[in-house]
This record gives sequence, structure tokens and C-alpha cells, in this order.
Amino acid sequence: MDEEIDTRKINNSFLRDHNYATEADIISTVEFNPTGELLATGDKGGRVVVFQREQESKNQPHRRGEYNVYSTFQSHEPEFDYLKSLEIEEKINKIRWLPQQNAAYFLLSTNDKTVKLWKISERDKRPEGYNLKDEEGRIRDPTTITTLRVPVLRPMDLMVKATPRRIFSNAHTYHINSISVNSDYETYMSTDDLRINLWNLEITNRSFNIVDIKPANMEELTEVITAAEFHPNQCNTFVYSSSKGSIRLCDMRTSALCDNHSKLFEEPEDPSNRSFFSEIISSISDVKFSHSGRYLMTRDYLTVKVWDINMESKPLETYQVHDYLRSKLCSLYENDCIFDKFECVWNGTDSVLMTGSYNNFFRMFDRNTKRDVTLEASRENSKPRAILKPRKVCIGGKRRKDEISVDSLDFSKKILHTAWHPNENIIAVAATNNLYIFQDKVN
Repeated sequence: MDEEIDTRKINNSFLRDHNYATEADIISTVEFNPTGELLATGDKGGRVVVFQREQESKNQPHRRGEYNVYSTFQSHEPEFDYLKSLEIEEKINKIRWLPQQNAAYFLLSTNDKTVKLWKISERDKRPEGYNLKDEEGRIRDPTTITTLRVPVLRPMDLMVKATPRRIFSNAHTYHINSISVNSDYETYMSTDDLRINLWNLEITNRSFNIVDIKPANMEELTEVITAAEFHPNQCNTFVYSSSKGSIRLCDMRTSALCDNHSKLFEEPEDPSNRSFFSEIISSISDVKFSHSGRYLMTRDYLTVKVWDINMESKPLETYQVHDYLRSKLCSLYENDCIFDKFECVWNGTDSVLMTGSYNNFFRMFDRNTKRDVTLEASRENSKPRAILKPRKVCIGGKRRKDEISVDSLDFSKKILHTAWHPNENIIAVAATNNLYIFQDKVN
């Protein structure tokens, strides 16, 4: 991230008309596949939309980065738990891709209770010339068959089909907040507020409970699990974060139930900053391993922190996302925004961090140069190939022409979900019901 960070270009944006947008259209998760060729979004209506990257053409080399709709399917439906008299929302909480093994693509999607493994495959040929069926698929009378025909494959229009291959259900009492595929590509874990379960991708009727923090008496409950992720290349190691601001690293080789962590990452609180909101804003909303596996990134309400997994005492780096909101915590508590869960992502080389904020702002932090920038994803600058201008928030006193006052920030416009292409400087940003895709300036 050098000088060009301030001049990111919009590569494309997928906008649904605000006049017709419903609650179901709000994007709830964004995820690139391991090659970056596909990008999946999930929404509150239980739908998954997969975008595919345009192939490069000699005539228009600059179109290489554009993503177009590849497949859309209904992943989850609303359900009702009759035993508990609870409605189960169809909202997609997380999507995780599996590495591609053949021509088909596989992804895991989850709502509050059920994880599904989807296969996305292409068909561009169809068989013709059956012996026992006619061309319309009706069964033929065997007495009328006088010759033996060899079926042939005929070209047809490309059809992309999504089929559910596995359904992993009935394993979570509480709401699932994250799923993570292991580096062995045979197992994955699903995490709810109090438990983490380990699944084999081939077995749907059995999972192993690897973390359980539920106290015998629920009145003694002091924290919940907020996120969890496997190490990128050590299949025995995973981390989970809590609402108390701590991160626990666990090793599955030590015991079957990892209630006793191997490492605890926690920053002691400064007593001078103690307030009514301290515990709420210290809750970790997201935790991510770096691609190298050496570092952890965590996001709480006001900051992003980078931890070295070999140093538990304090974070290596702390970045202020929107410190100007510290004086607004009271009103943010009253309108429930203080409970918003922002995600954070690494770029492909682990040198830049990205996370969202309010007013459709998102922040980037360069770990090497210590520079940071605030950019805005909005309809005004969503014309293709438009250059994004850095935004600044003014706290008080005189406001410059290009600054925005902290009092005029729109807290209903928030960027909770972001994704970064695994190899290139292409980012996807979900702003309520709009998906924006930006890339580095292309000459």
C-alpha cells in the first residue's frame, strides 16, 4: 500500500435500488474463494450470490477485474423450532469456500442453526438419444424399440447449478456466529455463543464438541464466544475470541476438549479509561490469522489490534478505527450501534489491514509505513473507474471544506463486512444492501 492507496478506483459496484430494497436484501457476509476468481455474498433473505471474475481479453485488458453474477441460489429458508417456540432466521451468517479440487466449486454457508455444503457446477452439454425414453423424457413402450441407439452429448447454453451436498444440523443450542475450514480440508468447526464443534465434511450426523464454556449455572455466565478461526497451516491449532476482550489459542493435540487454552492474549485495561461502556467496547467482534500464521488481528468497537502469537502480554500494534466516537458512546448505546459487529481483513501479503466504520466509511492501515486512510463506499462515487478520495472526520472547532463533522455521520450506514482478494489489491465492501468492488488504480 503505497501512494496509490489514496487513489483506489472503483472496479464495479452492484447496486440494488434503495426504493425497492427490503430487509432481506441487506448483505450479511462477503467472501472471496482461495483463488479470488469467485466472490460470494450472503444476505438476510437466506440467498447466496456468487460473482465470477471476467477473463482477460486482448481488446479490453482493463476489464480483467470486473465481477459479474455467476450464480444465485436460496441457501436457507426460515424455520420454526416447535420445541423451543423459536423462529430460526434464514439470514446467512458466514460463507467459507473450500479449495477447488475439480471443475466444481464448494462452499459452506450457515444461518443461526444449520451449516450447508453447496456444490456449484457448470453444464454446457446435454445427453440425447436415449433408448428407453423419448426426447421429451417420457418412457417409451419397450415393444416399439427396434434399434439400439448410442446416446450422444450435444452442446447447450451454459447452466450453473447449485446443489446442497451435505446438511449439518441439530448440533447448536445457541446461534452460530462463525465457521472455519481446517487446513487439512477434511474438517471444519462451527462456533456458537458457548460451544465450538468440530465436523468432518463427509459426516453430517456426528460432530465433536471441542470447546464448551457453558457454566453449570447460567446465572454465572460472564462471557460468550464471539468468533473462532483455524490456523492457516497447522491443523491442530485454532483461536477463539470472547466478549470480554480476550483471545484464546488452543491446541487439539493436548486434549479432546480444549477448555484449557494453550495461550491467552489479553491487554490489561488502563484504569484511567474505565467507564460504563468499557466492557461493551472491549468485546471482540472478529479474529483473523494472518496468511503466514504468525500474527492475529482482532477488531473491537474502536480499535484493530495485531498480536504476535509468540507474545501474549500485549498487542504488537494498535490502530484507532474511529476514536472520534469515544465521546459519542452514550448515544451509540441508546441507539444500539455500540453492539455492531465489525469484521476485519488482511491483504494478501499481511502488510495492510482493512475494516469498516460508519457513514459507509472503511479504513485501511499500512503496517510498514504506519499510514492510514479513510475511504467511502457510496452511490455518489460509484461510477466505474471513478477515483476514491480520502475522507476526514472533524471532531470540533473549524471544519475544512473536505472534512465531515462527527455530528453529521450517518450511523445507519455502516460497513460491517469486507473481503480482500487473496493475491491482488481488489477489495469487496458491503454497504447495507449494496456491494462495492474496488481495485488499485489501473493506468
